[in-house]
Amino acid sequence: MANNTFLRVDEVAEILSISKSYAYKIVQKLNADLKAKGFITIAGRVNKQYFLEKTCYGAAENKERM
Repeated sequence: MANNTFLRVDEVAEILSISKSYAYKIVQKLNADLKAKGFITIAGRVNKQYFLEKTCYGAAENKERM
């Protein structure tokens, strides 16, 4: 079963065109934000919707839908 809810570190690195080690830092930061809000997080993965909201990619998708 394909899981499109979470992005793995390698997917984050590819989307942002950054190294895997820097992608780990971004995923950790986003997960820390989510954890502070009371959400359960998974190490090495980030919620796709939250990732898109926190990056410019979420804004671009919303404009295309309008």
